[in-house]
Amino acid sequence: MDAPGSAEVTVLLKASSSGDRAALDRLTPVVYEELRRMARRYMRKERAGATLQTTALVNEVYLRLVDVKNVDWQQRAQFFAISAQMMRRILVDAARARGSRKRGGSAKRVNVDEVAVLSPQPEESIMALDEALQAFAKLAPRQAKVVELRYFAGLSEEEIAEVTKTTTRTVERDWQFARSWLMRELSR
Repeated sequence: MDAPGSAEVTVLLKASSSGDRAALDRLTPVVYEELRRMARRYMRKERAGATLQTTALVNEVYLRLVDVKNVDWQQRAQFFAISAQMMRRILVDAARARGSRKRGGSAKRVNVDEVAVLSPQPEESIMALDEALQAFAKLAPRQAKVVELRYFAGLSEEEIAEVTKTTTRTVERDWQFARSWLMRELSR
């Protein structure tokens, strides 16, 4: 996510959160392509023929972002971290809805590293990962945030360190710990 214009995005975010409507209008096309890249990463993990498309996911996130009030946007990484969290929520909700309609909502646990590749039911995998991540967040909130930012948002270790206000070494350790914990949970 080291796209050119990081400083521009930060400046526009700050101006927009101060009420500058023109800044918001300039911000939209600047961040749209990055949001689409994030959405494509998510959608690759979805089953073929999923009803939710990349553009629809981006539009839903954008609508939710426009409704966000009282956020003091500080930096580009923060914006994309919140966007990724929203995308994850939308996809998990969609997977739950499909699961409850088709299979009674029961979720199968799958190894986090195999979610996108081996699972015949991606919506079940994302639900299992979401459940495990929620449980992990109760035990280790900072490490769970690292997983969310790295796995779902695709942020670099440096960007995660910036968002979480830690060092890159701490992010590396958190990622290793979180990955081990989640792999153990998902393999049960």
